[in-house]
Amino acid sequence: MARKNDKTLPASGAGIVRYFNDDTSGIKLSPNQVVIATIIVALICIALRFTTSVGY
Repeated sequence: MARKNDKTLPASGAGIVRYFNDDTSGIKLSPNQVVIATIIVALICIALRFTTSVGY
């Protein structure tokens, strides 16, 4: 039967600390929503580029 390893580890290893904060405020977006928003903004920019005349 294997013995249980009862060694304690330091709170942080090599200066790396993990923070688990679920109390963040603001808009929560999924990665899919970010990609879709980026595509929409890009399409709007392309449409404005070809529909406006600034003398170019």
